[in-house]
Amino acid sequence: MDFPITDLLDEQACYDWLVARLYPRGLACPGCGRKRGLGIHRRHRAPVLDYQCPRCGAVFNAFTGTALQGTHRRPAELVLILRGIARGEPTARLARELGCSRRHLLELRHDLHRYAERFLPKRPLPDGAAEADEMYQNAGEKGRPHDDPGDPPRRRANKRRGHGTFATDRPPVAGVVGRQTGEARLEVLRSAGAAELEELVHDHTAEGAVLYTDEWGGYDGVDRERHACRHTPGAREWARDADGDGVRRSTTTRWRASGPGCGTTCGRSAG
Repeated sequence: MDFPITDLLDEQACYDWLVARLYPRGLACPGCGRKRGLGIHRRHRAPVLDYQCPRCGAVFNAFTGTALQGTHRRPAELVLILRGIARGEPTARLARELGCSRRHLLELRHDLHRYAERFLPKRPLPDGAAEADEMYQNAGEKGRPHDDPGDPPRRRANKRRGHGTFATDRPPVAGVVGRQTGEARLEVLRSAGAAELEELVHDHTAEGAVLYTDEWGGYDGVDRERHACRHTPGAREWARDADGDGVRRSTTTRWRASGPGCGTTCGRSAG
């Protein structure tokens, strides 16, 4: 049984939720920043209203000047789209649930990603020790039925062994985690080659930081003091007592697929 999810959501409540996140300090004119005395100019798309600024005369709505500018989707749809993106839902699945074009939804998703990337933390991690690793997210949909002839299932070798790439629909999601702060920097890379991994580490760790990784050769050229553990079959290790104090400390971050997204486990074990 299919449920009309968007029809069951309150449009006004969804609109208020979006406005609160786009304008945490209150709705303001995108031209001059005025908040008080905004007059309602049009109500034809209620609950999305058009306002007119009494100071500069600009006509705008809550989405003007944001990543949602120009969209004609209902607030309930936008909330479900943002929820699906945050949970890592495939675009094709979201499009089927919303009954909309996958291509148009993918364009909106890419716009939102680009907008969010502008506000990612730019400063490197302040930690004196950091861990770096990558996981590979299967981005294909081989074997799933697709009724839309313009949206064929991907037939690339999604289950091939080894390190995936963007071209094979298994892009690496690489990250650096600070051991003291617990802060993380994540990026989707085209491949897990040396050039991209070195840039990731150098951009997100401070000079002089100690780096903990596995033995993957993509980290060999990083300009950091590096400690690596072995993950090869027959010699696997996840923690090591490197300083002889009786405590085995994790030497790398393990990334794992966990539902639609990914997570990290960075354990310490005694003995």
